[in-house]
Amino acid sequence: MSTPHTSLTPGLADSPDDLERGDVPGWVLITLMTAGLVVLIWAVAGPALTNLFEQAIARVSGI
Repeated sequence: MSTPHTSLTPGLADSPDDLERGDVPGWVLITLMTAGLVVLIWAVAGPALTNLFEQAIARVSGI
């Protein structure tokens, strides 16, 4: 004899994929924080990397 299955979220399918939908706000926060770190590091290291690139090109091209 089987017992009826009751769902806490009626209207959603009860497949295993639906049970592990993830933490969307958490992933959005992680993505925004990562983008912020990239911008910050780029702002700090950008001029040094530009100078390094220009020196390397100057050495290779002999200018």
